[in-house]
Amino acid sequence: MKNKTVAAILLTVALAVTGCSSGGSDVTENTTASQEGINTESKSVNESSQEVFAMDTYMTVTAYGKNAKKAVDASIAEIKRLDALLSTGDEDSEIAKLNVNKSATLSEDGGYLVQRGIELSTMTDGAFDIAIYPVMKEWGFPTKDFKVPDDAALKELLKLADVSKINYDSESREISFEDAGMEIDLGGIAKGYTSSRIMDIFKEYDVDSGLVNLGGNVQTYRTKTDGSKWRVAVQSPEDESQYIGVIDVSDKAVITSGGYERYFEQDGKIYHHIIDPATGYPAESGLKSVTIVSDDGTLADGLSTSLFIMGKDKACEFWKAHSDEFDFVLLTDDDNMYISAGIAADYSSDHEYEVISAE
Repeated sequence: MKNKTVAAILLTVALAVTGCSSGGSDVTENTTASQEGINTESKSVNESSQEVFAMDTYMTVTAYGKNAKKAVDASIAEIKRLDALLSTGDEDSEIAKLNVNKSATLSEDGGYLVQRGIELSTMTDGAFDIAIYPVMKEWGFPTKDFKVPDDAALKELLKLADVSKINYDSESREISFEDAGMEIDLGGIAKGYTSSRIMDIFKEYDVDSGLVNLGGNVQTYRTKTDGSKWRVAVQSPEDESQYIGVIDVSDKAVITSGGYERYFEQDGKIYHHIIDPATGYPAESGLKSVTIVSDDGTLADGLSTSLFIMGKDKACEFWKAHSDEFDFVLLTDDDNMYISAGIAADYSSDHEYEVISAE
C-alpha cells in the first residue's frame, strides 16, 4: 500500500530546540513562562530549557510544570554524570579504564548497558556489537584521524569484535575479556539510555510535559501542554535543515541513524561510521537512514544502527518478529520509503511511502 500526504510545517518545540550554544559556557539556560493550557483551566505554565554539549553532541532538555527547572537541572547533571562514566575518550571513565585493564566491577549504569548490549547482539544476530571498538579505532572514527584500514589488519581486528568473548556476571556486575586486545564502546546505546533516564527524572519531579533532544535522539514525556502529541521531524539524509517526514508521538523515543552523520572521503569514495561487524567495513545495506520509534530509548538507539546494517528486507522481517517493541521509517538509497504499520496513523510525509504490515 502506498500513501502520499503533506507534512505539517509547524513542528513545535521538538524542532526548535536543536540550536547550538554560541556562548563560552557549555550550558545555556532559558527559563520562561507561557500561557499554554495544561487542562481545561486557564493557568500559567512554567517552562525551563537548557542546552549542554556532551557525548560529542549538543543536547537540549525542556520541561513544563511547577518543577520544570528542578527537573531540567537534575537532567543536565545526569547527562554530565553519564558522559563522564561511559565515554571511551575520557581516560578516567569507567569504560576507558575497563578497556585498559580488561576487567572491572561495573557501576549499575555501566552494568545495565553491557547487559543490554549483549542482549541486543543476540537479538540482532550480531548486527549490534559493543565489541566493535578496535575496528572503529582502526578506521579513526573515535579520534577523527581517518584512514582506510588494510584488509589483513581488519581481519585480525574482527576476531576481537566478538561479544561471546565478554564474560559478564549480571549479579556482581563483574566483567572481563577473554582476549587481551578486546575493547568495548557503549556509544551505540548511551544516548538512548540517557534520554530514558531523563524520562525517569521527569516522572520523579512530576513535570507536566517534557522533551529531550540528544543530538537528534528525541524522546518525549507525556503530550504537549495542550494535550496534543509532539510532532517530531525525521531529518533528511541529504540536508540537515530539511526533513523527510513527521511523526506524532507521546511518551516515545524517536531515534534516527544514517551514514550521513559521520563520514570521511578518501580517493573519491565516502566511508561512513556505521561499521558492519560481519565485514569490518561501512555497511552497504541499501539504506540511507533508519528511524526507530519505541517506548524504550535504549532499544531505539541500538536498533537504529542494527536495522541500518541489516538492510530493508531483513529489517522488515526483524520488525515483524518484534512489532510490539518498536516501529520504523526506512529510507533506501534509491529514495524509496517504508514505514511500519504501527505508526501509519501518526506519520506524514510529502514522499510516497509503503506501509509494511506485520502479517
